[in-house]
Amino acid sequence: MSPGQEPVFPEYETDTSQTSKLLRKFKETPFVPIGMAGFAVVVGYGLYKLKHRGDMKMSLHLIHMRVAAQGFAVGALTCGVLYSMFREYVVKPKE
Repeated sequence: MSPGQEPVFPEYETDTSQTSKLLRKFKETPFVPIGMAGFAVVVGYGLYKLKHRGDMKMSLHLIHMRVAAQGFAVGALTCGVLYSMFREYVVKPKE
């Protein structure tokens, strides 16, 4: 960028570290990182329980874990959409 040129999106170009970008994104849409973290927890728990699944078939165990992980991620995204709609239409003062 040339020295005399003004940045197009100054609020996005000032925070360049990955941590600051992650914190900004978490403040804008908090349920997306929560959904991703929940997905990772369910997958980790599924891998841990894989050793102690007993006589359950491997494919059935993997299907259950996939459904649980997807359910958590979709639930978190749904809560995020509802939260953003609430902020935009209910809390936002009417013009």
